[in-house]
Amino acid sequence: MPLPAAFSLIAAALALGLAPSVASANIIEGRAEVIDGDSLKVGGTEVRLFGVDAPEFTQTCSSNGTLVACGAMAKDALEGLIAGSTLVCIAQDTDGYGRTIARCQTAGMDVAHALVSSGWATAFRRYGDDYLAAESQARAARAGIWQWDFQRPEDYRASQQTLEKPVRAHRTERVAASAGTAQRSFEGGGMCLIKGNRSRSGEWIYHLPGMPYYDQTRAEDYFCTEAQAQAAGYRRSRAR
Repeated sequence: MPLPAAFSLIAAALALGLAPSVASANIIEGRAEVIDGDSLKVGGTEVRLFGVDAPEFTQTCSSNGTLVACGAMAKDALEGLIAGSTLVCIAQDTDGYGRTIARCQTAGMDVAHALVSSGWATAFRRYGDDYLAAESQARAARAGIWQWDFQRPEDYRASQQTLEKPVRAHRTERVAASAGTAQRSFEGGGMCLIKGNRSRSGEWIYHLPGMPYYDQTRAEDYFCTEAQAQAAGYRRSRAR
């Protein structure tokens, strides 16, 4: 006889290491929508997978000198694993972007473990060694990103933050300027493709390649990383 849903969720929480007294309060359940290689929206809550680090969406890997869009491919890999299914996630913490850091399962599958095992994310050593064995196996098999040369995502983010100041004029200058077309800028040898735009309601919003409305968005600024866009006062588009 199947267990009631509440008991099933508690069982999932226990399997992921939470005590019964806090399990139900930390459960996030719902259909999953992928945002990038290691973050998604579950039941309306933005979730960052615990213990793993996937390439940033705009990050590239190198295959014998040829750039490969491995960040976008990591997102596609997570979408393939999730496939719009219902996830049960156990909240662990909240990160600096307000996302819930969580362990997530679907149909008994640990999503983070599957992502690392298939080679589309690295074990996030700073936060634990849960997925080190899975990473070692993926590396040995040259699976996913391990078939190319790449920076670990954490190192990539750090390198982007040490580049020149974000490619963005002060807002006051932007508002006063005529509505000229912003130029794509080059940093670190690559084209910055994240579009920043001021909405009709006055909000400063950035769009990643592949997001709805990206192609029709007229960029007022371009950024190489989300961190740059956020530091300049933009927020990520909520369009899905």
